[in-house]
Order: sequence, then structure tokens, then C-alpha cells
Amino acid sequence: MTFLQPFILLGLPLVLVPVIIHLLNRLRHRPKPWAAMRFLLSATRSSTSHSKLRQFLILLCRLLAVAMLLLFLARPLAGGWIGWALSPAPDAIVLLLDRSASMETQTGGSTKREQALKLLAQAARPYEGASHLILIDSATRAPQEIAKADSVAQLSISRPTDTAADLPAMLRAAFDWLVDNHAGTAEIWIASDDQRSNWRPDDARWKSVIAQLAGLSQKVRIRLLELNQSPEANASISIKELVRRSRGAKGELDVVLDIQRNRATSATVPVVLTLDGQRSETDAALEGQSFRWRRKIDLGARREGGWGGFSLPADANQRDNTAWFVYGADTPLRATVVSVEREVARDLQLAAASHNAEPAQVLAAAAIAGASLENCSLLLWQAPLPEGAEADLLQSFAAEGGVVIFFPPGQAASRQFAGLSWGDAQTSDSPEGFRILRWNEDEGPLAKSDEHLSLPLTQTTFARRQQIIGPKNVLAAFEDGSAFLARQGVGKGEVYFCASLPQTEWSSLGEGPVLVPMLQRLLLAGGRRLQQVSAVACGELGPADLARSWVCVDSTRSKDIRFEAGVYRGGDRLLAVNRPPAEDEPDVIDTDEARKLFGGLPVQTLEERHLEVGQMQGEIWRVFVFAMLFFLIGESILILPAKPPPPGPARPAPRPQQREEQPA
Repeated sequence: MTFLQPFILLGLPLVLVPVIIHLLNRLRHRPKPWAAMRFLLSATRSSTSHSKLRQFLILLCRLLAVAMLLLFLARPLAGGWIGWALSPAPDAIVLLLDRSASMETQTGGSTKREQALKLLAQAARPYEGASHLILIDSATRAPQEIAKADSVAQLSISRPTDTAADLPAMLRAAFDWLVDNHAGTAEIWIASDDQRSNWRPDDARWKSVIAQLAGLSQKVRIRLLELNQSPEANASISIKELVRRSRGAKGELDVVLDIQRNRATSATVPVVLTLDGQRSETDAALEGQSFRWRRKIDLGARREGGWGGFSLPADANQRDNTAWFVYGADTPLRATVVSVEREVARDLQLAAASHNAEPAQVLAAAAIAGASLENCSLLLWQAPLPEGAEADLLQSFAAEGGVVIFFPPGQAASRQFAGLSWGDAQTSDSPEGFRILRWNEDEGPLAKSDEHLSLPLTQTTFARRQQIIGPKNVLAAFEDGSAFLARQGVGKGEVYFCASLPQTEWSSLGEGPVLVPMLQRLLLAGGRRLQQVSAVACGELGPADLARSWVCVDSTRSKDIRFEAGVYRGGDRLLAVNRPPAEDEPDVIDTDEARKLFGGLPVQTLEERHLEVGQMQGEIWRVFVFAMLFFLIGESILILPAKPPPPGPARPAPRPQQREEQPA
């Protein structure tokens, strides 16, 4: 037997309180010999043994009543048949509800979230009178107790959202509630569509939270409500890239859209564009399950910023049919070149000149600490990697949305930036030099042109290169697998490493067909640092952003920026809020993989009603409550005064004796 509050057992010496009171009571009555009482003592001596037994039983009942009270307060647990029989209903049932965007997929005429709420209410209804029902949703992760199981669907924390779910964090919230409220036996019911991105099976937090749940005094049971049925036909849309460009006196938006479907069929889908409140429609010819669509939007002479969105026709999930965006005002772009070689600085300066003829400024490495990068969007660095104040300046520049690209200094060094460093410089032994075998043509600085033409990387020769050391995202690689262009994310911006230089002794990059479009795209990508617009995934706003007052501009209906995608305005700032990209991923975990995540905890599906008795412990405090009442009632009966003996038959009164008179 174990106890949920074992510290109360320290009060067991209080059981002796009735004994102490009894002894003190006896000290108050000291016997005094009195001759007149001898006859009474001799009359009651025959009932002394019966009186002592009665007093002993009274004292025993009082002792046991106090002991039962202490054991009840300590909340004992018992396993096996005793625990099962005496505590058939858990003390607490914690409902974990997945409210992610993927739960709005329809199967059988209703969404998975609606099905989950209905099944949870049905399963919890028999327990609502005996167990505490606690609901924890994926969006807020704030525990809320519910009195009636049928009311769970009417709660605000059970409504649809455009957020993602975090199962390890939800389990941690459940564990904290169990500890803070000293709950007894508990069950955790999880309602989810088993999307892998929401379960995060590779997250290190799983082991720690499961170990904490397993270490509780009371045992915890896990029940799974899996809603991973095959959905109906569905398509999702998301914005991969968005760049504003100037074409003379006019402007345009270059947008790259990703459209994913769960049916691999060819079809023409109408896509609705909303630009600053104006709607237009165009057709997209889709092939296969994943399709990347490039779209140009003419802004005309508009100089200021604005907002827009792309929408697909209604299908199985309405939450993934729209992608929102905001774009900034037409802002002059400028690059800054830092180089230790004059010829390299000149080539990079020419390649990074902006479309509006804004020349790139050239600085020495020693002068960068005092330079102003306020109006800069791209920083090109061909020198030993920065350190100290210089490194902090570049780190801050990238975190604000700027782009930094490093070119080889020619010498290996252990100094790092963004986790990457320069290795040895290598010279090819072949006259053909190093050749690039593969690169990312779908996105990034080496993507296809607007006319869907590939950059001539295969025709570019490389006589020398310098190795890029460290874990990285490789965008282009040579035949032997060595990286030519690598990317690292830093805050809102990006850091690139390029393995060669635009010099004749290094490569043919200086000819321009690869270097110029690559740097121009990086210049445009860094322009977001200069614009007062931004995008964020729903549910990921920081405290500073949430403290602002936001107004929805894409709909007349009031929206909550914490849970709903859309375009919001806060003062002079526009913010596009979209569902997290992982919500479009179709991968799910199977039941066996989900069970393994819970380690030694007993796991069942919600439909399974039977469990081996030895796997659970039950609270048996009710036994001690009834035992205490029994002993108190027994004590009250024993202290009742004895009934007086019934009166016997009345004796006749003695007649008065008459005295005979003597004759005189």
C-alpha cells in the first residue's frame, strides 16, 4: 500500500490522544474512604469486570477512529483486486484535444475535431459524477475543468484553429496539473489525428515527461483516440517565396506557391488571388501530388505596400485552402562588399548592383564595425570570418532579416560563423576542374529563371574551391559531394557560404550568368529587412506582438490573431499569419510507434474497456471513511447510560397496629 500524501502519517502519534485524555480524567477522581460507601461498593463489586470491558471498548473505538481519520487524509492506494474493486473510476481524467489545422479535415461528413469531441463526450459521460474532467487543448495548453461531459463541444478552447499541436508539451501540462492538484489515479485521453509533425516522436522531451508520469505515486493510464482515417480529396496551398521587384516605373510581385494534394491526378484548379481587397481568378494546371507554381502579380505604379492571399476551391479541409501574404513599399536596395582583394571586390560590386542603379558600397574589413548597415539588405564578405564586435554586427544584421554571403578567404581557419567555417583550399588536378552535379532549382538563389530556364551551372568551371566545414543545408554540390553553396538560417535572415571566387584562377563565375542572378536574388531576399511587413506562423507570436492591438483586414468578421490565419494590422505594421507549414505534411505515426513513446505506462485505445488488474492502483480512502464512522457510532452507543431497571410490583402498605384499650 502506498499513500499520495505520506507526510500526514507523521500525525499517527495523535492516536494516543484519547488514551492521554482518559488517564488525565482518572487523575481527577481520587478515592476517599467513607464508611457509608462500603455497602455500595460491596453491592457494585459484582459488575466491575463488565464496566472495565465497556470502558476498554470505548477507548479502542476512539483510538481506531483517529487512526482511520489520519489514514483517510493520507489518501492510501492499493493495487490488485482491492484497488480495482474499491476505486473503479479514476480520480481525474485529463482530455488532451488536438486543435491543429489538420484536425479540420473531414471524414464521413464531419471534421476529425468534431468527431473527437463527440467521442470524448460519450466516453466521459459515465465518469462525470465520480471523476474530475480536465480539458487541455493544443492551442492554449491551459487546463480547464468541465462539469458536464456534453459541454466540451461548446467551450471556446475546443473550437477550430490554424495552429499546430505539440504533444510533448501537452503531456507536460497534464503532468503539472496532476502534481499541483494532488490528483489520485488518473487517465490521460489523447484525441489526435496522429500527424507526425504534431507528435514529434524524435523530440527529447518525450523521455523526460514519460519518466515523470511513471514516477508519480499514483499510476497513470493512457488512452488513445486515433482519428487517422483516410481523408476525402483535399489540396493545400502555401507561399514559399515572395519578392517585390521594380520594373522601371512599375512594380511586380514574384510569388512561388506550393500546392499539395492527396490524390495524384492531373487537374486544372481555379486559384483566386485577393490583392488589397480586389479578387481575380486564374487557372493552375496541376500534375501529381506536389506542384510548385510561379506567379507574377503586376502592381502597376503602386509604390506603397499592401496585402493579399491565394485561395483554392472548397474541399475536405477549409483551413489549408488559403495562404496570406503582405508586401512592403518599393524600397531602394543596396549591398555592401567587404573584401581583402580589390579585383574580387570590383566583381562582387558589379554583380550586386541593384535594379534601381544603387551601387554597392565597398568597405575594408576593419571599417565594418563603424559602418552603418541601416539601408543595406545584402552583405558580401570575402575576408577571414569576423569575430568579436564584427561578428556580433553581422549576426544582428542577419537576425533582422538581412542576407550575408561569405566567399573564400583562401586560407583555412578554425573560426566559425553560424556554425560553419572554412577548410582547406583545393586545386583540381583535372583540366576540366571541379564540376557541379546537382543544385536546388525549385527555390533559393539558384532556382530556375522566370522563363523556367536553369542557370548554367553545369557549364561553369571551377579550378579552385575551399571546403565548407560544419552541418549545413547544401543548395548546390560538386560531383564528389563537396558543397558549392550552403545556407544557414539566422533569425529572420539567412547566411550563405560560397566555395569559390569570381576570379580566373578560381572559376568562371566572373562571366556573370550564374553569379549575377544569384546575388540579385539574395539582394531581393534581404529587402525584407527594410520593409515594415512580416509573416509568422499561427500560434507562434511572441509576448511583445501579442501585447499589441491587432485588427483583421482580410475579413469583416472579427478574428483572434492567436488562433486564426489572416492579415492583421497593428499601427503601421502589416502581419500575415498562416498555419504552420508542417500542418500540410501527410505523414502520420502508426499505433505501435505511438505506444512505444509512452514507455512502461499502460496504453489502450479509448474503445478498450478492460485492463489487467495488476496494472493499476486505486484509492481506497472510502474504506477508511466508513471505518471511522463505524467506530464513532460504536463509541457513541457504548457511552449511552444504562437503562434503569423496570419498577417491580407495588408492595401493600403495612397496616397501622391498633392498640387495645385495657378496662379500667
